Amino acid sequence: MKRDKSFYKFESLTDFHQVFGLQKPLHPMISFIDIQQLQKLPYDFPKSMVMNFYKISYKTGICGKSKYGQNYYDFGEGGLVFTAPNQLFESPSHHHTNSSLLLIHPDFLLSYPLAKKIKEYGFFSYAANEALHLSDKEKETILSLFNSIDDELNSRIDDFSQDVIIAQVELLLNYCNRFYKRQFITRKSVNNTILIKLDEILDNYFNNVDSSIQGIPSVQLIADQLNVSPSYLSDMLRNLTGQNAQQHIHNKLIEKSKEILSTTNLSISEIAYQLGFEHPQSFSRLFKSKSGLSPLKFRSSFN
Repeated sequence: MKRDKSFYKFESLTDFHQVFGLQKPLHPMISFIDIQQLQKLPYDFPKSMVMNFYKISYKTGICGKSKYGQNYYDFGEGGLVFTAPNQLFESPSHHHTNSSLLLIHPDFLLSYPLAKKIKEYGFFSYAANEALHLSDKEKETILSLFNSIDDELNSRIDDFSQDVIIAQVELLLNYCNRFYKRQFITRKSVNNTILIKLDEILDNYFNNVDSSIQGIPSVQLIADQLNVSPSYLSDMLRNLTGQNAQQHIHNKLIEKSKEILSTTNLSISEIAYQLGFEHPQSFSRLFKSKSGLSPLKFRSSFN
């Protein structure tokens, strides 16, 4: 465990167990913990921590349900929060009953396809307020898998233990992926509002004369203005429009460039700089890849 003025960093599961007054983990690279077993930390313990392993936490009474108009679009039975290695997050709270933590060191997955695949699950980069809210039926499925992993860890360790646990973890992640897809559907009205705000932000950005100084807007910049994480924004847009956030920004940029090309006499270089490109060639390549025509040929089609 490494101490910092603002957070604690845990290098191993053993460190985590020791700090929270738990018995040594049954396996050095994976642990399933009932959060009620965690001992209270010293009053001066930092509120934030960093781990070098994956964390999946189930919490009942999770807050932050999404609201649109007078209606809530999330379930209230409990939810899941995901954290990737080396992400900063708040220390576990004792206010959630029947809460659980599943901690997985990346080395546990080595030599298995899941070691690479786990990085493709975008929800490990979501913010805490973008938790997965579970229905009663979904909760049963998740808790059943948690119990299966816990049972396997408490059974004798043999040559098949790692294979079995990793298969259960992958099944758990696939179910979470499915349930997040469902959540994007039940939040469709809310997400459409975010989409409208996104387009307003981009319109204002490209209509601003300072775009040439600020450069092309990044996904992080837009996500910050929308108060969502970049990964959540991309996954939400992919479900709504079939395109991620970067593609959406590029399409909006091309729309604006077509407007300028067809209504002004600005040169290609001037348009490129106005839209935030450092080099006109980069603008021309992007324009052609999106429209099938070079900027000059597109402009000539109007004459």
